[in-house]
Amino acid sequence: MADTFDALTRTPHPQPKSVLKLITVVGIALSLFQLWAAGVQPLGLFFQRPIHLGFILVLCFLIYPVFGAYKPRGALGWAIDAPLIAGGVLVGFWVPSNIDAIANAIFPRQIDVIVGVITVLLVLEAARRAVGLGMTIIGAVFLVYAFAGRRGELPWLADWLPGILNHRGYSLDRLASQMTLGAEGIFGLPLGVAATFIFVFVLFGAVLEVTGAGKFFIDLAYATTGKQRGGPAKAAVVASAGMGSISGSAIANVVTTGAFTIPLMKRLGYKPAQAGGIEAAASTGGQIMPPLMGAGAFLMSEFTQVPYIDIVLVSIFPAFLYFGAIYLLVHIAAVKLGMQGMAAEDLPSVRNVLAEGWHFLLPLVALIALLVMGYSPMRVGFYATLAIALAAIGRALWGWMASGASMEAMKGLIVAGVAKTIEALELGARNAVTVSVACAVAGIIVGVVGLTGLGLKFSAMMLALSQGNLLIALFLVVIASLILGMGLPVTAAYIVLIILVGPALHNEFGVPLLIAHLVVFWYSQDSNVTPPVALAGFAGAAIAGSKPLETSVQAWKFAKGLYLIPLFMVYNESIIIGGPIPLVVWNGFLAIIALVAFAAVLEGFLWGPMKLWMRVALVPAVIAVFWPSLYVEAAGAVGILVLLGLNRQQSKGMVMA
Repeated sequence: MADTFDALTRTPHPQPKSVLKLITVVGIALSLFQLWAAGVQPLGLFFQRPIHLGFILVLCFLIYPVFGAYKPRGALGWAIDAPLIAGGVLVGFWVPSNIDAIANAIFPRQIDVIVGVITVLLVLEAARRAVGLGMTIIGAVFLVYAFAGRRGELPWLADWLPGILNHRGYSLDRLASQMTLGAEGIFGLPLGVAATFIFVFVLFGAVLEVTGAGKFFIDLAYATTGKQRGGPAKAAVVASAGMGSISGSAIANVVTTGAFTIPLMKRLGYKPAQAGGIEAAASTGGQIMPPLMGAGAFLMSEFTQVPYIDIVLVSIFPAFLYFGAIYLLVHIAAVKLGMQGMAAEDLPSVRNVLAEGWHFLLPLVALIALLVMGYSPMRVGFYATLAIALAAIGRALWGWMASGASMEAMKGLIVAGVAKTIEALELGARNAVTVSVACAVAGIIVGVVGLTGLGLKFSAMMLALSQGNLLIALFLVVIASLILGMGLPVTAAYIVLIILVGPALHNEFGVPLLIAHLVVFWYSQDSNVTPPVALAGFAGAAIAGSKPLETSVQAWKFAKGLYLIPLFMVYNESIIIGGPIPLVVWNGFLAIIALVAFAAVLEGFLWGPMKLWMRVALVPAVIAVFWPSLYVEAAGAVGILVLLGLNRQQSKGMVMA
């Protein structure tokens, strides 16, 4: 844990200028290739995915030196990395240039097997650098498992496998073919989503970021919430919701919005660990905030065959519940500490903020409108990226014309515009490296699961461990997500988990397919805020100057909706899959009051201090609203309302006294 925290606070060793220029060139080339494929000339599966992976591998080995970011690469480092970079070029070139020979071969050619082995090794090494050693180990374990059978390359390992996990085993030729010569391995669905939908929206976020959208959302959050009690903390919640629609990364949200919000929270009276924890919990919500959802919505759409716009729409209310729960906990903490809002003169006005940055809202409106009109997510991302670029250009030209500036000023605007375009294209490519590499390793896992039938075996094991109890099964998913999250980013953890436990939740426990995916995706976020490894919490601690573990505990407390809301999706499924309007409204009402009651129990405070017996009595009432019986739900709701009403009356009495 200390190493992880230290890595967040250390300064990487600077790369030579020649390498930085090469990274810029490759990044721009990748972004332009992706834009061309998204909006001009769509490419076939075995053209776009290998070329995308080739670019990503080259970028990865350039950005992440073999000995780590904190040591100079040196001659030995280049002796290792130069062949790997050449290998990345080979990966991007091989399948597209040999597609006819590969398709017409009855058996895999030996040269194709060799290139397949090289591709697998390069992907695993790229994962070690860009994602972490955990992802590489998981991918390697799955490959070894494919070999571990009586007819495989490692037959002796079959004796070490429990009976249910045994399989026939596969040769190197068969496994290499599965990984790189078909659509069920590295070039399968996860990388396909990364090479199409995800990249173009990552680029959209990069364009928004370099044009100043991040500052706009932060200023707007301060302008709307700053005067309230605990204003900076509430601004952190609102700004993180807004930034989530741009970056979709919890740690990126922490370092972006936290640089402003955490110092202000500390100045207002929040403890350093509390300020860092609030920011970490709020920033984690960026991963579940539509429309991007940290690339999860795109993967979910492909896995479930549910239209992307439908996933976005059904995710709005759960995201509202999550941020609402954090907002309430922040408000309670502010009231308990006797805080007041910030002075009006210290805050920007909503009118001025909107006057300066209203054009940042237009691409988001256009994005949603195009999705509703039925355009594909990839084409929508292409048009949205162009829209934000055009909006920024139009805003700059309007300012130039209104000020009556000279042509010299126009030349300066053009130079600045070109520089920002280059920056956005490079940033988009850089930001895509981690998720694309993770998706490539996920393709290895998908390929092995399909080859060996491991998915069905894992479902049987999960059913046996839970004894058919859905609540225990969900608890096992939480534990698995937390363990995986210690070494994997959220998107990678979601892919691995959904491949293994998704079929069991859907087929064995009867959870609707979309809800099963949403539950797994939500639980995959918990490693950002749950000790002992809470990366968003560590990033918040680095900014707040607090202890990592203490900050992570605070983040875990404020992010409790991450655990309760998925349960509500499962036991009150109409809030996701719909139904009669009265039922949907009723379940939505239950979700809101249950989260309010839970916050009151957790803090011992709502309108005023809450007596111990009331907190104890609220616990069964909250549990009751999850019960699959209308009468039990109604009894729980009545109990919650009565107890919260008593708290309000008592707080009024205390004020009058």
